[in-house]
Amino acid sequence: MHLLVDISAHGLGHLAQTAPVVEALAARAPKLRLTVRSALPRERLARRIAADFAHVPEARDFGFVMHNAVDIDLAASARRYREFHADWPQRVAAEAGWLRQHEIDAVLCNVAYLPLAAAAKAGIPAAGLSSLNWADLFAHYFGHERWAAKTHGQMLDAYNAATGFLRVTPGLPMADLLQRQDIAPIARIGHPDRTRLSRLLDLNESGRWVLLAMGGMAFRLPVESWPTLPGMNWLVPDDWQIKRSDVRAFDGSAIDFSDLLSSVDAVITKPGYGTFVEAACSGIPILYLQRDDWPETRHFAAWLDAHARADMLTRERLMAGDLTEALQRLWRKPAPAIPSANGAGQAARWLVKALGLR
Repeated sequence: MHLLVDISAHGLGHLAQTAPVVEALAARAPKLRLTVRSALPRERLARRIAADFAHVPEARDFGFVMHNAVDIDLAASARRYREFHADWPQRVAAEAGWLRQHEIDAVLCNVAYLPLAAAAKAGIPAAGLSSLNWADLFAHYFGHERWAAKTHGQMLDAYNAATGFLRVTPGLPMADLLQRQDIAPIARIGHPDRTRLSRLLDLNESGRWVLLAMGGMAFRLPVESWPTLPGMNWLVPDDWQIKRSDVRAFDGSAIDFSDLLSSVDAVITKPGYGTFVEAACSGIPILYLQRDDWPETRHFAAWLDAHARADMLTRERLMAGDLTEALQRLWRKPAPAIPSANGAGQAARWLVKALGLR
C-alpha cells in the first residue's frame, strides 16, 4: 500500500510532529510504501524520519509569505492566496490527477489542504495532522477582507472532506473541523549527554549552556553585541557565523538537535510546536519571544504554564541580550511533572484503522 505523507516546509514544527507518526506507522505496517512530499531537503527529512521513503521535493502549501521567522508579509500572503484559489476547481482536479498518476492509496497531510480536497475527488482516504490549520490562520489575518469568504470556505471544505483531522496537543481549538480527533503531544525526546557534547563543542561541562533555536526560518540574533555573562555559553547555528569566546556553533547535520536540546540548561526560541514541546518533554526551561499576533501563541502559553518552566521575552530585551534576570527566574522555578508525549502512537493506531493502512 502506498502512503503519501505531505509535510509543510513552513517552519520545522510540521516535520517534528509528523516524523514520529511516520516511524510509528512504519513499525505497525512494515510493508507500507512511503513517499514524503515536502520542500524541505531530503537530508533534513532523513534526520528525523528513521524509515525508508521516496522524496518528492515539492510543496502544495505555502502558509504565509514571511519576512523572517516571525514577521508575516500580509500583503504578499494575500496575493498568494488569491492566486492559489483563482482556479481552485482546476487546481484540485490537477492534484487528483497527480495522486492517481503516482498510484497513491492514502494521504496524510501536515498541513496542506489541497491534497485533502484532491484525495476526496479521487476517492482516496486521507487525513490531516497538525497543531494548526491554514483555514483558521487565514481567517485570523484575512477574515475581514471582502474577498476572503469564498477562499476560506474552500479551505474548510477541503479539510472537512478528509476522513479525519488529528489535532495535536497543544494547538488551535479547530472548532470548524468536523472530523477533528484530539491526540496527545508528539515529541522526539533526545538523549542528554553533556560529556560527549562538551568534547564536541569544546565547552565546560559544568557551565551554563543556553541554546538559541529560532526555528526553520531566518531569524539571526545579534549575539555579537550581547553582554558577556560569567559562566554562560550560547549555542548557536553554525550559519550565524558568530566568533566569541562564549559562543559555540553547532552543525545540525553532525549533532542531533533533540540530543542537544535535552542537554542544555535552557533554550531561547520563538513560539512554535517542535522546540516548545520537545523542550517541555525533556524538562528544559524555555524563554520564548513575544508574538501576540500569532494565534497559536496563547494556546501554547497556557500549555507551557502547566507543563514547563517557561516565560515570555519582549523582542527588545531579546535583541539587546537582556536575559540574565529572565534566565535566573526560570532556573529558580520548581520543575513541573514532565508531560507524556504519546501522540505519535495514538495517531498511528487511528491512521492504520481509518485509512486502511497495511
